[in-house]
Amino acid sequence: MQKRDRKRVPVKADINVTPFNDILLVLLVIFMTITPKEQHGFRTNLPQQPPPDSARETVRNDRTIVVSLDRDGIVRVNQTEVDEALLASELQAIFKTRNDKTAFVQADPELLFDQVAHLIDSVRSGGVDRLGLMTEQIAAR
Repeated sequence: MQKRDRKRVPVKADINVTPFNDILLVLLVIFMTITPKEQHGFRTNLPQQPPPDSARETVRNDRTIVVSLDRDGIVRVNQTEVDEALLASELQAIFKTRNDKTAFVQADPELLFDQVAHLIDSVRSGGVDRLGLMTEQIAAR
């Protein structure tokens, strides 16, 4: 038998990227159609400016609960002194009949974070859903 002479075809080292481009374009269209059209931000409650005609004395809102801790370790709920061990039960009694379970925590700047964190934990265990931290006003530059 005779050997047939075959022509040797040179090896092609290029990669065919056409299927890869097709897959990328399909994925791009899919992701463009499933992304949300509108952007969602954080829900925040900002303090509102008083109306300009409110020259009369502002009435204190008794619905606002402020839990404060001074540098001596005295805990107060709306300026009424409360034992720290009984703070959670006192707040549970206050928030038992309320729908809005919001409280504000005010602490002396000289206190350690550990003391403030324990106060926040006590307030949270008292049935508070939303908690605000009160700080000193920062002057605008």
